[in-house]
Amino acid sequence: MAKVAIVYHSGYGHTEHQAKAVSRGAATVEGTQVDLLSVADFDGDAADAHWAKLDAADAIIFGAPTYMGSVSGDMKKFMDATAGAWSAQKWANKLAAGFTNSGAHSGDKLSTLISFVLLAGQHGMIWVNLNLMPGNNASTGSLDDLNRVGGFIGAMSQSNVDQGVEGMQDSDLRTAEHLGRRVAETASRIRT
Repeated sequence: MAKVAIVYHSGYGHTEHQAKAVSRGAATVEGTQVDLLSVADFDGDAADAHWAKLDAADAIIFGAPTYMGSVSGDMKKFMDATAGAWSAQKWANKLAAGFTNSGAHSGDKLSTLISFVLLAGQHGMIWVNLNLMPGNNASTGSLDDLNRVGGFIGAMSQSNVDQGVEGMQDSDLRTAEHLGRRVAETASRIRT
């Protein structure tokens, strides 16, 4: 059984909604166990159990909103807290992937994904990209296209700042599902 852990921060609910879509996608791959973990859960009584889930995972997918051109502060705090796993190289050779959301169409989301790539590289992890052509980039395209925001190294979504999760684009959530499924399929192939 492949084990996929999704660890995320969400300030207003949009990235959590995206994380749940990543989880749904991973869960479609037969024999995959998925753990959805908020960085808020890494403080308190359950912290040790959550760190153990990450240590036992075959793949870890990181997700955070892009705030002020970078990962959110809560996600950065989590990233810094992985130093113990890094020094013991506990995550070496695990798969890694990432996703992010912001209000602006660009919103410097690439910076957040690159932060995740660097984190994974420091841990000796193997990055899994989105493997989708950009959508909605031609006159025949639409908001319904997968990868409408045009990310390559991870799933990007855009949500209006004056709307809750009900205003998120279905295509962005389907792109997140695609990422989760791709990571789970890759983890399953590696385990066999």
